[in-house]
Amino acid sequence: MSNAVAQRQDSAAVVPAGESATILQVIQRAAADPQCDIEKMERLMAMHERMQARNAEAEFNASMAAMQSEMPSIAERGQIKVQGQVRSNYATFEDINDIVKPIMQQFGFAVSFRVETVQAGMSVTGILMHRAGHREQTTMLLPLDTSGSKNAVQALGSSVSYGKRYVLCALLNITTRGEDDDGNAAVPPKKLVTPAQAQQLHALLAQCLQDTQDAFDGMYGATENVPAAEFDATLARLTKARERAKRATQE
Repeated sequence: MSNAVAQRQDSAAVVPAGESATILQVIQRAAADPQCDIEKMERLMAMHERMQARNAEAEFNASMAAMQSEMPSIAERGQIKVQGQVRSNYATFEDINDIVKPIMQQFGFAVSFRVETVQAGMSVTGILMHRAGHREQTTMLLPLDTSGSKNAVQALGSSVSYGKRYVLCALLNITTRGEDDDGNAAVPPKKLVTPAQAQQLHALLAQCLQDTQDAFDGMYGATENVPAAEFDATLARLTKARERAKRATQE
């Protein structure tokens, strides 16, 4: 290798860390030289990769700091009941995800989860990724939730939901609080049934006994207030109630 090429590569090896683009140009020029020193080329590539990783981490940290000021506390609308008594409240994973997802997208973040079965139960790993390329992750180990006479599938689902909730809160530094503790606690709006679905429920309800109508009114107030996620279950309940009303009339 010529002295000129050697001197050029030696000088490139001490390029300031902030000049990642300059290093990339030097690498490209050196790669075009048939007398290129492969060992020094590899050192230059390693330096370039370290700079890229450091810059990506810096962008990640800056975006995370900016996002924290936009992240609200999440209202605790979930309930843990024991023998019909509410023992504690918590923010559901669905509520947390609905609120934080658009905020994460605004600042270039996305999150994914990895669930694995381990000897003690299962592990849930949350991976927070940034558009610059840097990522952070945290893992939670937990046993299967067999409370409340859950079957194996229900125990697995409950543990996964629990793990994802706490891992996401840890990654994003999310705080939760009771709905009545702070008027600023965020509550995602519920998607309600469509007008056609509300009319369908209304027609069924009108054919039910008075006790069913009173119970429905106490729960929802009107068919238009039924959450979309509860439409199928509500339709099934009212259909059964209508059949009960028919039998009562025939008797």
